[in-house]
Amino acid sequence: MTVSTPTLTSNTSSSSSTTSAINNSLASLASNSQTFLTLLTTQLKNQDPTSPLDTNQFTAQLTQMTGVEQQLLSNQLLQQLVNQSSGSGVTGAVDLIGKNVTASGNTATLQDGAATWQYTLGGTAANVNVQVTDSSGNVVYSGAAAAGTGPQSFTWNGQNAKGQQQTNGGIYTLSINATDTSGNAVNVSNAVTGTATAVEQVNGQTMVTVGGVQVPLTSVTAVNGTAST
Repeated sequence: MTVSTPTLTSNTSSSSSTTSAINNSLASLASNSQTFLTLLTTQLKNQDPTSPLDTNQFTAQLTQMTGVEQQLLSNQLLQQLVNQSSGSGVTGAVDLIGKNVTASGNTATLQDGAATWQYTLGGTAANVNVQVTDSSGNVVYSGAAAAGTGPQSFTWNGQNAKGQQQTNGGIYTLSINATDTSGNAVNVSNAVTGTATAVEQVNGQTMVTVGGVQVPLTSVTAVNGTAST
């Protein structure tokens, strides 16, 4: 007798669907187990006395059914551990709320008429030019920024090329082009600094809202106990 193994569908983007699949498979297994026992009992009652059921075959059938059950229970336990891990990620990140946080990234929200980015020059830069674009990709500012080497900071006053103040709450992206004295490109890594105001789970990933922009918890590089002003 062959016992069919329930098929689990993996969905890493949704723990609820995975849990549902496991529960459905367990229900299917319970049904299969009952059917298996019914058939086995009937087979034992009606077996030919001169040719009884093969003991090895009987043992193999029981082992197969038990193995499937253990596999599903292991998947269920693993899913529980994943859910607990996700929850602890949010719980641990809650302590960031209200603190000044720096995270890798090149987007920032215009707040109180200004937006600030941190960036690190991977070599000695003689010239650094920045460009700020709005959410539609329009260039609202371009100009020079601090050169040199190592960590630097750039604050945009929220005004476009015509001196018009942009509206608070807009999300802006900073692009940086850095070159050395020979005109060779210098590597630049971007970051954003602001007050952490919220933490939530998005598609299984812990996200922190920094200065009005969501960034992955894993991108946070520095935390200061004092909120930014």
